[in-house]
Amino acid sequence: MTLRGVHIPLITPFAENGELAVEALEGLAHAVLDEGAAGLVALGTTAEVAMLSEKERQAVLETCARVCRERNAPLMVGAGSADTRSTAEALDALKAWPEVTAALVTVPSFVRPSEAGVLAHFTALAERTPVPLVIYNIPYRTGQSVGVATLRRLGELPMVTGVKHAVGGVDLDTVMLLADLPADFAVLAGDDPYFSALLALGASGGILASAHLHTARFVELEQAWRSGDAERARALGHSLSALSASVFTEPNPTVLKGVLHAQGRIPTASVRLPLVPAGSTSIKGVLKLL
Repeated sequence: MTLRGVHIPLITPFAENGELAVEALEGLAHAVLDEGAAGLVALGTTAEVAMLSEKERQAVLETCARVCRERNAPLMVGAGSADTRSTAEALDALKAWPEVTAALVTVPSFVRPSEAGVLAHFTALAERTPVPLVIYNIPYRTGQSVGVATLRRLGELPMVTGVKHAVGGVDLDTVMLLADLPADFAVLAGDDPYFSALLALGASGGILASAHLHTARFVELEQAWRSGDAERARALGHSLSALSASVFTEPNPTVLKGVLHAQGRIPTASVRLPLVPAGSTSIKGVLKLL
């Protein structure tokens, strides 16, 4: 598969009674696709996946799959853990969902394997997965930094289609990776404030929580860089980077949920412990920018 454009890692909205708000989730999914999002991501970290029961995860996946089936849109699903065997089992379970076009798999966290271990982990997964893999490279969550040489080797695996690159900035490895990509290997920005910068360097899109808001503007930014309209892209990029930074002033997705609730798009701003709701100052800061 070819990865391009803005993909939305959907939040999990909750009702007043604390249960999953399925209708609100479906509404969000349709709304971001209406504004030009290239696809949806279900059960990512933005979805508070660690705090969902297995029954709730299945309900989220069923809802997103139904929307993507109706809209003929790609669906990426977060899958797996730090253990290779259980991750392979989670990937195997995706066979039941024909709507799933890729799996988002995080570099093993907490275990902190060597880079050789990271390569062996994804090599083993690539041999078993029923869908293409997008590697989630996010060192500040995993404690494991993956260098550019290893990322290139991972990109050469036949069932690895791209990387969600979220290293907390634009470092030398990011520049070097985008300067010399393996064939058919996409880099998707995963740190929202750096989306424009990575597009300018050659990234093909992004997986962006803050693009729940002003989705069409984020899509316009990607298209501006792709068409070579640098002046328009820089202006949009500066504006949207400020918006994204404000969305992440407190742990994701607490501020985002507060804003969506203030807009009337979800029934509550509730998050599950150990997350706590964002403060009003953070929410008002985003609303002011919007």
